[in-house]
Amino acid sequence: YIAAANELNVRISLRQQLLALYTTLVLGLLAALVALRPEGNGSARVPVEWLALGFPVASLCLVLLNYKTERALTHLRRFLAQLEQIDNAHQQLPSYNSDPAWAADTNRTRRLHDFSAALLVAAAHAVGLGALWRIYPGHAGMDAPVLWVIGLSGVAAVAGLLWLARWSYRPAGTR
Repeated sequence: YIAAANELNVRISLRQQLLALYTTLVLGLLAALVALRPEGNGSARVPVEWLALGFPVASLCLVLLNYKTERALTHLRRFLAQLEQIDNAHQQLPSYNSDPAWAADTNRTRRLHDFSAALLVAAAHAVGLGALWRIYPGHAGMDAPVLWVIGLSGVAAVAGLLWLARWSYRPAGTR
């Protein structure tokens, strides 16, 4: 039980670190966009479209890694719930993973992580689009495919992060 509980804590910590990793990647992309801005008349053609595609890639990775972590957390909590129920111990002792009330409160609290991640993705895509639009007006017209890819992938990533709650752990019989 202790080893599984420790593994659960490690996975939760790693999930939190994903937000820092994502923020670092996005800030690096924004710094590169600003650093590559054209000098003077802006005649130099820099392929910022390729760099800008880093926003969707970073967001997709964040969604996939959060999904992986959510599945691992659910798996570990199911295992812990089974251990808590050996010899009906969950009826005599408080059981964090077996009691639906504890699980529901935990899921509501952990949902804040999903909201934070979704807000970060939305902000990152908005700032990235704004930087492209403002710094590279010749590259980023309304008909530029890269703008549509960044915008639509941002919406999809936000939706994916908000959808993760479907895979949160729920004790048996509470689906």
